[in-house]
Amino acid sequence: MRKILSYIQRYKKEAVLGPLFKMLEALFELFIPLVVADIIDVGIKNGDSSYILARCGVMVALGVIGLVCSITAQYFSAKAAVGLATDLRRDLFAHIGGLSYTSTDRFGTATLLSRATTDVNQVQTATNMVLRLFLRSPFIVFGAMIMAFTVSPSAALTFVVTIPLLAVVVFGVMLISIPMFRRVHAHLDRVLGHTRENLSGARVVRAFVREEQSIADFTKTNAQLTRIQRFTGRFSALLNPITYVIINLSILVIIWRGGIQVNAGSLTQGGVVALYNYMSQILVELIKMANFIILITKAVASGTRINAVFNTEAGLEKGVNTACGDKTLAVEFKNVSLSYHAGADTVLEDISFSCRPGETIGIIGGTGAGKSSLVSLIPRLYDVTDGAVFVGGRDVRDFSNVHELRARIGIVPQKAELFAGTVRDNLRFGNEAATDDECRAALKAAQALSFVEEKEGGLDFLIEQGARNLSGGQKQRLTIARALVRRPEILILDDSASALDYATDAALRAALQALPYHPTTFIVSQRTASLSHADRIVVLDDGRAVGIGTHEELLKSCPVYREIHESQFGREEVVQHD
Repeated sequence: MRKILSYIQRYKKEAVLGPLFKMLEALFELFIPLVVADIIDVGIKNGDSSYILARCGVMVALGVIGLVCSITAQYFSAKAAVGLATDLRRDLFAHIGGLSYTSTDRFGTATLLSRATTDVNQVQTATNMVLRLFLRSPFIVFGAMIMAFTVSPSAALTFVVTIPLLAVVVFGVMLISIPMFRRVHAHLDRVLGHTRENLSGARVVRAFVREEQSIADFTKTNAQLTRIQRFTGRFSALLNPITYVIINLSILVIIWRGGIQVNAGSLTQGGVVALYNYMSQILVELIKMANFIILITKAVASGTRINAVFNTEAGLEKGVNTACGDKTLAVEFKNVSLSYHAGADTVLEDISFSCRPGETIGIIGGTGAGKSSLVSLIPRLYDVTDGAVFVGGRDVRDFSNVHELRARIGIVPQKAELFAGTVRDNLRFGNEAATDDECRAALKAAQALSFVEEKEGGLDFLIEQGARNLSGGQKQRLTIARALVRRPEILILDDSASALDYATDAALRAALQALPYHPTTFIVSQRTASLSHADRIVVLDDGRAVGIGTHEELLKSCPVYREIHESQFGREEVVQHD
């Protein structure tokens, strides 16, 4: 929480002025019961209408001044709270963007979304309430007790007993509620996870007629959340009735003892009303404080979850004087092994190969063989567990800035992701300084220029969120163009032509080979036809490299590659190669 609280230091002026004006409001509020007492003891007792009107004017003036102070305090408190949330959300988003795939995989997308939105909003609301009530409510409570002693010290002893008793109840409920709200947030993450999965996979759910099962799974998770929320809510709800009981019993004692003192002549009727008003003020403030404490417990739970993200290191550690690679090679893998996190199964094991600048390397293997994981090591989306990956003779962990490494690489992910905006905006995501001519050149190489020009507006064609107004093949070609527009030294195509027909795929491969800057290209594919032109093909099977060579060499020497090729072209075509 210390890191989150440090954000308020950027709004010191607002954080001071907000509570200060609230204290002024509270100060004027404490004088009102005394004015009421004067109206009863002097004005009403003597039938003095002018005195009553004068004192009512004083009450109105106190109320107006208090209102102005309250509005001013609210302005400064809201400004500080919104500013804190803005800065916190921005830094949290930036930190999440800097995390490695390993770290983000550990949290999960649904959890990170919840922490960047719901939890930050919870902290914002709590900050606003803290600046408004943290000093005001205690000031009213203890101020009312002090003012009660000025009215009647003996009757005010009730306040001395009531306030500590209420404090025990309020803080006891708070201490028990905090872990409960943490459990609520954990269950909320599960509900968000189910919701996100079902919404993003709606087509799959319908295609396999799993609607009822999906609804049942969601209902079960939602019921668990409902159950723990009810239990937590019921426990937290005890705070208000218990507080009301204690306060009302105290009011009864005050009226009883005050009545005795009025009969004895040691206390006026206005004094009894003033004591009642002061106890009522304490009641109102403690109810506010009770709700405030519940809000704080939620905010503490949210702050802990946010802090857990901030405390997570990027997961990309700098190399420690590792050996240098061959500077004549574009990329070199030396005895590379990978596990996603400590204690997990090995995804890649003892893989070694290299490629020279301008060469094309194909990566092929069955589902789950580790193809995407292998190419993800080049831009350091994951870090190796053992061994090393070299780019231009330098260990990727020895680059002073990961952006320096990734600026040399163009990567097309397995899942085509485009952003809401124009085609031009999406292409310039790869290179902000790209001209329209450079964008068209990249589109032409990616076999996307023809369909973009057919769209209304061409480069200004507006892509909807999630690229809903584009086909799968169009999305893939645009993501390829986005990678090409930066003219990368290393181009990684992670199964990025799976939605293209064979003719378009062949035209794309020919265009990539004809690029004037000759990038070193890594192509991950399930099609042997897409890799047959590669200088070398790496065949993966269960995380191991079981074959490295050209298309013809692997057909003769690698059973795994031969089996994949036969499944696509039949045994007769393979025999012809023999």
